[in-house]
Amino acid sequence: MPSLKDLKNRINSVKNTRKITKAMQMVAAAKLRRAQEAAEAARPYAERMEGAVANLAAAAKGSPTAPTLFTGTGRDDTHLLLVCTSERGLCGGFNSAIVRLARRKIAELQAAGKTVKIITVGKKGRDQLRRDYGALLVSHVDMTDVKRVGYGDARKVADDVLGRFAAGEFDVCWLFYSVFKSVIAQEPVGPQIIPVTAPEQSASEGPGYEYEPDEDAILADLLPRSVAVRIFTALLENAASEQGARMSAMDNATRNAGDMIDRLNMQYNRSRQAAITTELIEIIAGAEAL
Repeated sequence: MPSLKDLKNRINSVKNTRKITKAMQMVAAAKLRRAQEAAEAARPYAERMEGAVANLAAAAKGSPTAPTLFTGTGRDDTHLLLVCTSERGLCGGFNSAIVRLARRKIAELQAAGKTVKIITVGKKGRDQLRRDYGALLVSHVDMTDVKRVGYGDARKVADDVLGRFAAGEFDVCWLFYSVFKSVIAQEPVGPQIIPVTAPEQSASEGPGYEYEPDEDAILADLLPRSVAVRIFTALLENAASEQGARMSAMDNATRNAGDMIDRLNMQYNRSRQAAITTELIEIIAGAEAL
């Protein structure tokens, strides 16, 4: 049974931990507000970009000169997985949920006899995937020094991916990240981004247009930008999801610390009362012996 001093030290330790988790919760709440605003502001642009690509794709469908980013390489042998996670932990199951989805995709592709390559954005995803799939990792993007995600950061990642596609290193690319729903809900997703696919409903919306220059020329310029926008949107959604998950995790940790302090205080009081009772019994017994 722990001594009163041990219990007191443990109570003080848990109280200090609760102060830290409470502070982290407040910092995450402040960062979440900015990250959520950035993610929500980017969604309309991304949707309009998808709509424009869908209309152009519908017009250029079947064209022998359509860009490879739209038509694909004609093969389905090598798949590149772009897995976006956070640089820091203490955010609940946020990173694990994304990596779990990526693992399922890897297992599915390998079962089908496909070659898999992985690019990680964020240290936590790399650390988890390196344990079992270290041989598949071809590159890593370090975002440690990035305080606020910008389009330039996404453009660098997109240029790397597009350069590998142009060099024939892969045929299909999948993007894994988490969509921000609310503080307590983040949804991991893994859409295909190369060859570029647009929602079918977007292709049928809106009036028909005549393009100048032709659709193929516009697609050749628009598709790389569309890939960069998809990656930028993923990074923004991830940033908001990370702070939401961290805020929720730190709130739970703060509550659990409070419950633990209550239990330890009760144990401390009982032990103290038992010690006092024992001392009184010894004093009374000694007095009676005289």
